[in-house]
Amino acid sequence: MKYTESAQLLERAKKILAGGVSSEFRRYNHPHAIFYTHGRGSRIYDADGQEYLDFTLSQGPLILGHSHPHVLKSVSEYSEKGQLFAGQHLREIELAEKLNNLIPSAELMRFCLDGSEAVQTAFRVARAKTGKQKFLRFEGHYHGWMDNVCWGISATSEAALGSREHPEVYPWTAGLPDSAKDEFIILPWNDLALLKKTVALRHAEIAAIITEPVMCNSGCILPQPGFLEGLREVCDTYGIALIFDEVITGFRLSLGGAQTYYGITPDLSIFAKAMGSGYPISAVVGRREWMEVIEQSKVIHAGTMNSSNATVAAALATIEILEQEGIYERLFTYGNKLMQGLRLAAQENGQNLRVQGPGPMFNIGFTDVQEIRDYRATFSYDKVKLGKFIADMHNEGIRIIGRGLWYISAAHTEEDIDQAVEVAGKVLKRLTN
Repeated sequence: MKYTESAQLLERAKKILAGGVSSEFRRYNHPHAIFYTHGRGSRIYDADGQEYLDFTLSQGPLILGHSHPHVLKSVSEYSEKGQLFAGQHLREIELAEKLNNLIPSAELMRFCLDGSEAVQTAFRVARAKTGKQKFLRFEGHYHGWMDNVCWGISATSEAALGSREHPEVYPWTAGLPDSAKDEFIILPWNDLALLKKTVALRHAEIAAIITEPVMCNSGCILPQPGFLEGLREVCDTYGIALIFDEVITGFRLSLGGAQTYYGITPDLSIFAKAMGSGYPISAVVGRREWMEVIEQSKVIHAGTMNSSNATVAAALATIEILEQEGIYERLFTYGNKLMQGLRLAAQENGQNLRVQGPGPMFNIGFTDVQEIRDYRATFSYDKVKLGKFIADMHNEGIRIIGRGLWYISAAHTEEDIDQAVEVAGKVLKRLTN
Protein backbone atom coordinates (compact mmCIF):
# COMPACT_ATOMS: atom_id res chain seq x y z
CA MET A 1 0.00 0.00 0.00
CA LYS A 2 1.09 3.56 -0.75
CA TYR A 3 -0.33 6.55 1.12
CA THR A 4 1.19 9.46 -0.84
CA GLU A 5 -2.05 11.27 -1.72
CA SER A 6 -3.49 10.84 1.79
CA ALA A 7 -0.26 12.19 3.27
CA GLN A 8 -0.43 15.27 1.06
CA LEU A 9 -4.09 15.86 1.89
CA LEU A 10 -3.33 15.49 5.59
CA GLU A 11 -0.64 18.17 5.42
CA ARG A 12 -3.13 20.44 3.65
CA ALA A 13 -5.80 19.67 6.25
CA LYS A 14 -3.46 20.44 9.15
CA LYS A 15 -3.32 24.06 8.01
CA ILE A 16 -7.00 24.59 8.71
CA LEU A 17 -8.28 21.61 10.75
CA ALA A 18 -6.86 21.11 14.25
CA GLY A 19 -4.60 18.09 13.85
CA GLY A 20 -5.94 17.67 10.32
CA VAL A 21 -9.05 15.77 11.47
CA SER A 22 -12.56 16.32 12.81
CA SER A 23 -12.53 13.51 15.39
CA GLU A 24 -9.60 12.43 17.53
CA PHE A 25 -9.93 8.73 16.66
CA ARG A 26 -9.17 9.43 13.00
CA ARG A 27 -5.60 10.40 13.84
CA TYR A 28 -4.74 6.83 14.72
CA ASN A 29 -5.23 5.05 11.43
CA HIS A 30 -2.17 3.44 9.85
CA PRO A 31 0.21 4.99 9.00
CA HIS A 32 -1.63 8.27 9.68
CA ALA A 33 -5.10 9.72 9.09
CA ILE A 34 -6.31 8.37 5.74
CA PHE A 35 -8.53 10.21 3.25
CA TYR A 36 -11.25 8.17 1.56
CA THR A 37 -13.13 8.80 -1.65
CA HIS A 38 -16.02 6.33 -1.63
CA GLY A 39 -17.38 3.10 -0.24
CA ARG A 40 -19.56 0.32 -1.66
CA GLY A 41 -20.82 -2.70 0.24
CA SER A 42 -18.01 -4.22 2.28
CA ARG A 43 -15.31 -2.13 0.57
CA ILE A 44 -13.89 1.35 1.05
CA TYR A 45 -11.45 3.19 -1.22
CA ASP A 46 -8.81 5.75 -0.31
CA ALA A 47 -7.44 8.84 -2.05
CA ASP A 48 -4.57 6.78 -3.46
CA GLY A 49 -7.05 4.54 -5.26
CA GLN A 50 -6.58 1.55 -2.97
CA GLU A 51 -9.34 -0.86 -1.93
CA TYR A 52 -9.88 -2.17 1.60
CA LEU A 53 -12.10 -4.92 2.92
CA ASP A 54 -13.70 -2.92 5.71
CA PHE A 55 -14.41 -4.26 9.19
CA THR A 56 -14.45 -0.83 10.88
CA LEU A 57 -17.79 0.13 9.28
CA SER A 58 -17.11 3.76 10.24
CA GLN A 59 -16.75 2.76 13.93
CA GLY A 60 -19.92 0.67 13.75
CA PRO A 61 -22.82 2.56 12.14
CA LEU A 62 -22.70 0.91 8.71
CA ILE A 63 -24.52 -2.29 9.62
CA LEU A 64 -25.73 -2.58 6.00
CA GLY A 65 -22.31 -1.76 4.58
CA HIS A 66 -21.30 1.30 2.60
CA SER A 67 -23.77 3.19 0.39
CA HIS A 68 -26.70 0.81 0.68
CA PRO A 69 -29.00 1.71 -2.25
CA HIS A 70 -32.26 1.52 -0.29
CA VAL A 71 -30.94 3.87 2.39
CA LEU A 72 -29.54 6.36 -0.13
CA LYS A 73 -32.74 6.33 -2.19
CA SER A 74 -34.94 6.85 0.88
CA VAL A 75 -32.80 9.73 2.10
CA SER A 76 -32.79 11.39 -1.32
CA GLU A 77 -36.53 11.09 -1.88
CA TYR A 78 -37.52 12.34 1.56
CA SER A 79 -34.95 15.15 1.52
CA GLU A 80 -36.55 16.51 -1.64
CA LYS A 81 -39.58 17.37 0.49
CA GLY A 82 -37.37 19.44 2.80
CA GLN A 83 -34.28 19.11 4.96
CA LEU A 84 -35.52 20.34 8.34
CA PHE A 85 -38.86 21.76 9.40
CA ALA A 86 -38.26 22.76 13.04
CA GLY A 87 -41.55 20.98 13.44
CA GLN A 88 -42.98 17.50 13.35
CA HIS A 89 -43.41 15.28 10.30
CA LEU A 90 -45.11 12.00 9.50
CA ARG A 91 -42.07 9.77 9.12
CA GLU A 92 -40.82 10.78 12.56
CA ILE A 93 -43.99 9.26 14.02
CA GLU A 94 -43.52 6.16 11.87
CA LEU A 95 -39.95 5.73 13.14
CA ALA A 96 -41.07 6.17 16.75
CA GLU A 97 -43.85 3.63 16.28
CA LYS A 98 -41.34 1.21 14.77
CA LEU A 99 -38.96 1.55 17.74
CA ASN A 100 -41.88 1.19 20.14
CA ASN A 101 -42.77 -2.14 18.51
CA LEU A 102 -39.20 -3.46 18.41
CA ILE A 103 -37.50 -2.29 21.62
CA PRO A 104 -38.85 -3.54 24.96
CA SER A 105 -38.04 -0.36 26.91
CA ALA A 106 -39.23 2.09 24.23
CA GLU A 107 -42.63 3.18 25.56
CA LEU A 108 -41.74 6.86 25.01
CA MET A 109 -38.73 8.37 23.26
CA ARG A 110 -36.99 11.47 21.98
CA PHE A 111 -34.64 11.72 19.01
CA CYS A 112 -31.20 13.30 19.26
CA LEU A 113 -28.15 13.54 17.01
CA ASP A 114 -25.59 11.24 18.65
CA GLY A 115 -25.00 8.88 21.54
CA SER A 116 -23.11 11.37 23.72
CA GLU A 117 -26.06 13.75 23.73
CA ALA A 118 -28.61 11.02 24.35
CA VAL A 119 -26.64 9.69 27.34
CA GLN A 120 -26.73 13.10 28.99
CA THR A 121 -30.48 13.29 28.37
CA ALA A 122 -30.93 9.96 30.15
CA PHE A 123 -28.92 11.22 33.14
CA ARG A 124 -31.10 14.33 33.32
CA VAL A 125 -34.24 12.20 33.27
CA ALA A 126 -32.94 9.91 36.03
CA ARG A 127 -31.95 12.82 38.27
CA ALA A 128 -35.29 14.54 37.82
CA LYS A 129 -37.28 11.38 38.48
CA THR A 130 -35.35 10.21 41.55
CA GLY A 131 -34.26 13.50 43.07
CA LYS A 132 -30.75 12.02 43.41
CA GLN A 133 -27.61 13.30 41.73
CA LYS A 134 -25.00 10.62 41.04
CA PHE A 135 -24.82 7.87 38.47
CA LEU A 136 -22.89 4.64 38.85
CA ARG A 137 -20.82 3.45 35.89
CA PHE A 138 -18.09 0.95 35.13
CA GLU A 139 -14.38 1.09 34.33
CA GLY A 140 -13.60 1.01 30.63
CA HIS A 141 -17.16 1.67 29.48
CA TYR A 142 -17.43 4.46 26.94
CA HIS A 143 -20.51 6.67 27.13
CA GLY A 144 -19.43 9.54 24.92
CA TRP A 145 -16.97 12.38 25.21
CA MET A 146 -18.80 14.76 27.60
CA ASP A 147 -17.02 15.87 30.79
CA ASN A 148 -18.79 13.66 33.31
CA VAL A 149 -18.09 10.39 31.45
CA CYS A 150 -14.50 11.12 30.36
CA TRP A 151 -12.99 9.43 33.40
CA GLY A 152 -12.08 5.80 34.04
CA ILE A 153 -11.63 4.90 30.37
CA SER A 154 -7.86 5.20 30.33
CA ALA A 155 -4.99 4.56 32.74
CA THR A 156 -1.26 3.92 32.64
CA SER A 157 -1.54 0.42 34.10
CA GLU A 158 -3.83 -1.95 35.96
CA ALA A 159 -2.06 -1.07 39.23
CA ALA A 160 -2.80 2.61 38.64
CA LEU A 161 -6.52 1.86 38.91
CA GLY A 162 -6.11 1.18 42.61
CA SER A 163 -8.38 -1.06 44.65
CA ARG A 164 -11.50 -2.62 43.20
CA GLU A 165 -13.63 -1.20 46.01
CA HIS A 166 -12.34 2.36 45.61
CA PRO A 167 -10.93 2.78 42.09
CA GLU A 168 -8.75 5.66 41.02
CA VAL A 169 -10.06 7.54 37.98
CA TYR A 170 -7.97 9.35 35.43
CA PRO A 171 -9.09 12.00 32.97
CA TRP A 172 -9.27 10.95 29.35
CA THR A 173 -8.42 14.46 28.21
CA ALA A 174 -7.13 17.78 29.46
CA GLY A 175 -9.68 20.48 30.16
CA LEU A 176 -12.06 18.50 32.37
CA PRO A 177 -13.40 20.27 35.46
CA ASP A 178 -12.49 18.49 38.70
CA SER A 179 -16.12 18.82 39.77
CA ALA A 180 -17.12 16.35 37.04
CA LYS A 181 -15.64 13.55 39.17
CA ASP A 182 -18.29 14.26 41.79
CA GLU A 183 -21.09 13.23 39.45
CA PHE A 184 -20.39 9.50 39.39
CA ILE A 185 -19.32 6.39 41.26
CA ILE A 186 -17.19 3.93 39.29
CA LEU A 187 -16.60 0.20 39.79
CA PRO A 188 -15.09 -2.74 37.88
CA TRP A 189 -17.61 -4.43 35.59
CA ASN A 190 -19.00 -7.95 36.02
CA ASP A 191 -18.52 -7.90 39.81
CA LEU A 192 -22.08 -8.24 41.06
CA ALA A 193 -21.15 -8.81 44.70
CA LEU A 194 -19.15 -5.57 44.82
CA LEU A 195 -21.92 -3.70 43.03
CA LYS A 196 -24.55 -4.88 45.52
CA LYS A 197 -22.33 -3.95 48.45
CA THR A 198 -21.65 -0.47 47.06
CA VAL A 199 -25.26 0.31 46.19
CA ALA A 200 -26.48 -0.91 49.57
CA LEU A 201 -24.19 1.68 51.19
CA ARG A 202 -24.74 4.55 48.75
CA HIS A 203 -28.16 4.07 47.14
CA ALA A 204 -29.41 7.36 48.59
CA GLU A 205 -26.99 9.15 46.24
CA ILE A 206 -27.53 7.11 43.08
CA ALA A 207 -30.05 8.15 40.43
CA ALA A 208 -28.95 5.67 37.76
CA ILE A 209 -26.68 2.78 36.87
CA ILE A 210 -25.44 2.94 33.29
CA THR A 211 -23.76 0.08 31.45
CA GLU A 212 -22.91 -1.17 28.01
CA PRO A 213 -24.78 -4.51 27.95
CA VAL A 214 -21.71 -5.89 26.19
CA MET A 215 -18.49 -4.06 27.05
CA CYS A 216 -17.81 -3.31 23.38
CA ASN A 217 -15.37 -0.44 23.70
CA SER A 218 -12.80 -2.24 25.84
CA GLY A 219 -12.33 -5.84 24.78
CA CYS A 220 -15.89 -6.71 23.63
CA ILE A 221 -16.46 -8.47 26.97
CA LEU A 222 -19.71 -10.34 27.51
CA PRO A 223 -21.65 -9.96 30.77
CA GLN A 224 -21.14 -12.80 33.22
CA PRO A 225 -24.20 -15.02 33.71
CA GLY A 226 -26.60 -13.25 36.06
CA PHE A 227 -24.82 -9.88 35.98
CA LEU A 228 -27.38 -7.93 33.94
CA GLU A 229 -30.19 -9.64 35.86
CA GLY A 230 -28.45 -8.54 39.07
CA LEU A 231 -28.33 -4.94 37.88
CA ARG A 232 -32.06 -5.07 37.18
CA GLU A 233 -32.77 -6.46 40.64
CA VAL A 234 -30.61 -3.86 42.42
CA CYS A 235 -32.24 -1.00 40.55
CA ASP A 236 -35.71 -2.30 41.34
CA THR A 237 -34.82 -2.67 45.01
CA TYR A 238 -33.59 0.90 45.45
CA GLY A 239 -35.63 2.85 42.90
CA ILE A 240 -32.65 3.50 40.64
CA ALA A 241 -32.83 3.90 36.85
CA LEU A 242 -31.14 1.13 34.89
CA ILE A 243 -29.71 2.64 31.70
CA PHE A 244 -28.47 0.49 28.83
CA ASP A 245 -26.06 2.28 26.53
CA GLU A 246 -26.97 0.44 23.34
CA VAL A 247 -25.09 2.76 21.00
CA ILE A 248 -23.17 -0.28 19.72
CA THR A 249 -25.37 -3.23 20.67
CA GLY A 250 -28.55 -1.60 19.40
CA PHE A 251 -29.75 -3.15 16.12
CA ARG A 252 -26.56 -5.19 16.05
CA LEU A 253 -27.42 -8.06 18.41
CA SER A 254 -31.08 -8.00 17.43
CA LEU A 255 -33.78 -5.64 16.21
CA GLY A 256 -34.56 -4.96 19.87
CA GLY A 257 -30.92 -4.59 20.88
CA ALA A 258 -29.15 -6.32 23.74
CA GLN A 259 -32.23 -5.99 25.91
CA THR A 260 -34.08 -8.38 23.60
CA TYR A 261 -31.03 -10.58 23.09
CA TYR A 262 -30.50 -11.00 26.87
CA GLY A 263 -34.12 -10.63 27.96
CA ILE A 264 -33.43 -7.78 30.41
CA THR A 265 -35.52 -4.62 30.08
CA PRO A 266 -33.85 -1.42 31.34
CA ASP A 267 -35.68 1.75 32.34
CA LEU A 268 -33.89 3.94 29.81
CA SER A 269 -31.79 3.09 26.75
CA ILE A 270 -29.62 4.85 24.21
CA PHE A 271 -29.69 3.84 20.54
CA ALA A 272 -27.51 5.34 17.79
CA LYS A 273 -24.82 4.16 15.32
CA ALA A 274 -26.41 1.23 13.43
CA MET A 275 -29.88 2.78 13.65
CA GLY A 276 -29.04 5.40 11.04
CA SER A 277 -26.53 3.70 8.71
CA GLY A 278 -24.08 6.57 9.10
CA TYR A 279 -26.57 9.43 9.33
CA PRO A 280 -26.53 11.46 12.59
CA ILE A 281 -29.44 10.18 14.62
CA SER A 282 -29.83 8.72 18.10
CA ALA A 283 -32.71 8.05 20.45
CA VAL A 284 -33.19 8.05 24.19
CA VAL A 285 -36.02 5.61 24.85
CA GLY A 286 -37.60 4.50 28.07
CA ARG A 287 -40.48 3.29 30.10
CA ARG A 288 -43.30 5.80 30.37
CA GLU A 289 -42.92 6.17 34.14
CA TRP A 290 -39.38 7.50 33.57
CA MET A 291 -39.85 9.43 30.33
CA GLU A 292 -42.92 11.24 31.63
CA VAL A 293 -40.68 13.94 33.13
CA ILE A 294 -39.91 14.96 29.53
CA GLU A 295 -43.54 14.51 28.49
CA GLN A 296 -44.58 16.86 31.30
CA SER A 297 -41.85 19.40 30.44
CA LYS A 298 -40.23 18.99 33.83
CA VAL A 299 -37.09 17.99 31.96
CA ILE A 300 -36.15 20.04 28.93
CA HIS A 301 -34.84 18.19 25.91
CA ALA A 302 -34.20 20.22 22.78
CA GLY A 303 -32.16 20.37 19.59
CA THR A 304 -32.68 22.31 16.39
CA MET A 305 -31.34 19.51 14.20
CA ASN A 306 -33.21 16.64 15.89
CA SER A 307 -35.21 14.29 13.65
CA SER A 308 -34.34 15.91 10.34
CA ASN A 309 -35.91 14.43 7.24
CA ALA A 310 -32.69 12.78 6.05
CA THR A 311 -31.82 11.13 9.35
CA VAL A 312 -35.31 9.78 9.98
CA ALA A 313 -35.53 8.42 6.45
CA ALA A 314 -32.14 6.72 6.87
CA ALA A 315 -33.21 5.06 10.11
CA LEU A 316 -36.50 3.78 8.70
CA ALA A 317 -34.80 2.45 5.59
CA THR A 318 -32.12 0.72 7.66
CA ILE A 319 -34.67 -1.01 9.86
CA GLU A 320 -36.68 -2.10 6.82
CA ILE A 321 -33.63 -3.98 5.54
CA LEU A 322 -32.77 -5.41 8.95
CA GLU A 323 -36.31 -6.78 9.24
CA GLN A 324 -35.75 -8.97 6.18
CA GLU A 325 -35.44 -12.68 6.84
CA GLY A 326 -31.98 -14.05 7.53
CA ILE A 327 -30.07 -10.81 8.14
CA TYR A 328 -29.20 -11.53 11.78
CA GLU A 329 -28.48 -15.17 11.10
CA ARG A 330 -25.85 -13.99 8.58
CA LEU A 331 -24.32 -11.44 10.97
CA PHE A 332 -23.84 -14.10 13.65
CA THR A 333 -22.82 -16.88 11.26
CA TYR A 334 -20.19 -14.82 9.46
CA GLY A 335 -18.98 -13.19 12.65
CA ASN A 336 -18.48 -16.51 14.39
CA LYS A 337 -16.86 -18.03 11.31
CA LEU A 338 -14.38 -15.14 11.21
CA MET A 339 -13.70 -15.44 14.94
CA GLN A 340 -13.03 -19.16 14.66
CA GLY A 341 -10.88 -18.67 11.58
CA LEU A 342 -8.72 -16.14 13.41
CA ARG A 343 -8.36 -18.48 16.38
CA LEU A 344 -7.22 -21.33 14.15
CA ALA A 345 -4.82 -19.10 12.24
CA ALA A 346 -3.30 -17.92 15.51
CA GLN A 347 -3.00 -21.49 16.80
CA GLU A 348 -1.29 -22.64 13.61
CA ASN A 349 1.25 -19.83 13.93
CA GLY A 350 1.86 -20.15 17.67
CA GLN A 351 0.29 -16.77 18.48
CA ASN A 352 -1.48 -15.95 21.75
CA LEU A 353 -4.34 -14.18 20.01
CA ARG A 354 -7.52 -13.99 22.08
CA VAL A 355 -10.74 -13.52 20.11
CA GLN A 356 -13.95 -12.77 21.99
CA GLY A 357 -17.36 -11.25 21.47
CA PRO A 358 -20.86 -12.27 20.37
CA GLY A 359 -20.14 -12.39 16.62
CA PRO A 360 -21.66 -9.35 14.90
CA MET A 361 -18.87 -7.49 16.70
CA PHE A 362 -15.83 -8.92 18.43
CA ASN A 363 -12.38 -8.02 19.71
CA ILE A 364 -8.89 -9.39 19.28
CA GLY A 365 -5.82 -8.97 21.48
CA PHE A 366 -2.56 -10.74 22.22
CA THR A 367 -2.51 -12.09 25.78
CA ASP A 368 -1.81 -15.24 27.77
CA VAL A 369 -4.70 -14.49 30.15
CA GLN A 370 -7.41 -17.11 29.69
CA GLU A 371 -10.40 -14.99 30.67
CA ILE A 372 -10.98 -11.26 30.15
CA ARG A 373 -13.89 -10.28 32.37
CA ASP A 374 -13.36 -6.56 32.98
CA TYR A 375 -11.33 -3.51 31.97
CA ARG A 376 -8.51 -4.33 34.37
CA ALA A 377 -7.82 -7.61 32.61
CA THR A 378 -7.38 -5.80 29.27
CA PHE A 379 -4.07 -4.40 30.53
CA SER A 380 -2.64 -7.86 29.87
CA TYR A 381 -2.97 -7.24 26.13
CA ASP A 382 0.24 -6.59 24.19
CA LYS A 383 -0.69 -3.29 22.54
CA VAL A 384 2.56 -3.02 20.59
CA LYS A 385 2.03 -6.42 19.01
CA LEU A 386 -1.60 -5.60 18.22
CA GLY A 387 -0.49 -2.36 16.58
CA LYS A 388 1.90 -4.27 14.32
CA PHE A 389 -0.84 -6.75 13.42
CA ILE A 390 -3.39 -4.02 12.62
CA ALA A 391 -0.84 -2.09 10.55
CA ASP A 392 0.19 -5.16 8.56
CA MET A 393 -3.45 -6.11 7.94
CA HIS A 394 -4.08 -2.57 6.70
CA ASN A 395 -1.13 -2.82 4.33
CA GLU A 396 -2.71 -6.03 3.02
CA GLY A 397 -6.05 -4.27 2.42
CA ILE A 398 -7.97 -5.30 5.55
CA ARG A 399 -9.25 -2.37 7.61
CA ILE A 400 -9.78 -2.97 11.36
CA ILE A 401 -10.30 -0.55 14.24
CA GLY A 402 -6.96 0.07 15.94
CA ARG A 403 -7.99 -1.19 19.35
CA GLY A 404 -8.83 -4.59 17.87
CA LEU A 405 -12.60 -4.24 17.39
CA TRP A 406 -14.19 -5.82 14.29
CA TYR A 407 -17.70 -5.23 12.96
CA ILE A 408 -19.67 -7.47 10.57
CA SER A 409 -22.18 -5.96 8.15
CA ALA A 410 -25.00 -7.36 6.06
CA ALA A 411 -22.84 -6.57 3.03
CA HIS A 412 -20.05 -8.95 4.02
CA THR A 413 -19.95 -12.23 2.13
CA GLU A 414 -18.51 -15.62 2.93
CA GLU A 415 -15.74 -14.85 0.45
CA ASP A 416 -14.91 -11.70 2.45
CA ILE A 417 -14.60 -13.77 5.61
CA ASP A 418 -12.34 -16.29 3.88
CA GLN A 419 -10.18 -13.47 2.53
CA ALA A 420 -9.78 -11.90 5.98
CA VAL A 421 -8.80 -15.23 7.56
CA GLU A 422 -6.30 -15.98 4.79
CA VAL A 423 -4.65 -12.58 5.11
CA ALA A 424 -4.62 -12.80 8.92
CA GLY A 425 -2.81 -16.12 8.65
CA LYS A 426 -0.07 -14.55 6.54
CA VAL A 427 0.25 -11.60 8.91
CA LEU A 428 0.35 -13.82 11.99
CA LYS A 429 3.07 -15.91 10.38
CA ARG A 430 5.15 -12.81 9.77
CA LEU A 431 4.67 -11.77 13.39
CA THR A 432 6.22 -15.09 14.39
CA ASN A 433 9.34 -14.54 12.30
